[in-house]
Amino acid sequence: MTVHFIGAGPGAPDLITLRGRDLIAACPVCLYAGSLVPEALLQHCPPGAKIVNTASMSLDEIMAEIAEANAQGKDVARLHSGDLSVWSAMGEQLRRLRAMGIAYDVTPGVPAFAAAAAALSAELTLPGVAQSVVLTRTSGRASSMPDGETLENFARTGAVLAIHLSVHVLPDVVARLTPDYGPDCPVAVVFRASWPDQRVVRATLATIDASIGEGERTALILVGHSLGAEDFDESRLYAGDYDRRYRPVGTNPRFPESA
Repeated sequence: MTVHFIGAGPGAPDLITLRGRDLIAACPVCLYAGSLVPEALLQHCPPGAKIVNTASMSLDEIMAEIAEANAQGKDVARLHSGDLSVWSAMGEQLRRLRAMGIAYDVTPGVPAFAAAAAALSAELTLPGVAQSVVLTRTSGRASSMPDGETLENFARTGAVLAIHLSVHVLPDVVARLTPDYGPDCPVAVVFRASWPDQRVVRATLATIDASIGEGERTALILVGHSLGAEDFDESRLYAGDYDRRYRPVGTNPRFPESA
């Protein structure tokens, strides 16, 4: 028996990997985080599968469901939203499974920041503008931030920030980032990226309506000078005189070997 942890993607039911879909279809037990995982994904479950919404369950209750499946020799599909590598609460479940001697594996999913960038039709890492993306959040009830992982420290790098779980404190985010990024720095807030009711708000740190986050939770804030930038260098990757393994200099008559 194996517990298959599956990244269910950011919201759109077709933004799941083929591997993830096939694992759901092969597992007689499915545990899914119903507050964020679309129910349409449950259509992949096999007939007669036991389907459990874990949104209201404690960790002990979730592990009890897995222990029962293990006793019956039934594989489990464990669905979490987005990708499991960040803010999924997978780590504590894996630790329990190791202690219980239960096998598991992990299938990645489309992360929320990638869906948000797609909604903006944005490449976040533009040459000469930004080459790093920082995935971060602000402190919340579930988890506090380590002392060194502050918005101010990340802002000093000039990297693009993908700020999760923080739209409800948008005024504070803006105030903390403006000194380093400047008031004209582009900002975008993407609500429920890839869901049917997706909403995108574009502005600058100076013009963003800080009240748009009131009462909201499932939104991602992107801040960085690459958002909407037009004045940036072209990548050398596709330059005709750029020597690379699959297109060595000399194969293009416009750029002979001596160029």
